[in-house]
Amino acid sequence: MSLPETSSPERGTPEPGGPERNGVVQPGATSQEIYDGGMKVRREVLGAVHVDRANANKDSFTEDFQDMITRIAWGGIWTRPGISRQMRSAVTITAMVAHGHWEELAMHIRAAITNGLSRDEIKEILLQTAIYCGVPSANTAFKTAQQVFHSMDTTGTDAPARDAATPPN
Repeated sequence: MSLPETSSPERGTPEPGGPERNGVVQPGATSQEIYDGGMKVRREVLGAVHVDRANANKDSFTEDFQDMITRIAWGGIWTRPGISRQMRSAVTITAMVAHGHWEELAMHIRAAITNGLSRDEIKEILLQTAIYCGVPSANTAFKTAQQVFHSMDTTGTDAPARDAATPPN
């Protein structure tokens, strides 16, 4: 299923109430179409290696969770045209800092680079979290980002670097 463009050229934003305002979750969309749309975005944002590893590691206990995040988070939310992937990454980074999800933060910092955020923009997001999420949380977030960037520099790329420490989401 393709994700049609519904932006008005003069504003560059989706038309409110337009037919594609809900991403792949359209009236009449099948569960498989929502899953497939979510998987497409999940692979684009997190990278095929990470997603393939998460799927390879699923078992009867985690299979429903993997299906849920692909359909609901990636198919239901990340395919929506209302805000950019850069904005979604900024919001996600902030949520990870606010809740202290450091391994997920590392994964989403990599995803933010994939989505087009610069290291300076990520730094600004983390500075903002210091005010609204607390300095101790931002301190850990800066250390996490520093480690991610070091890993990226070591591999010579700003593409998401996948390593064994990245959790299977």
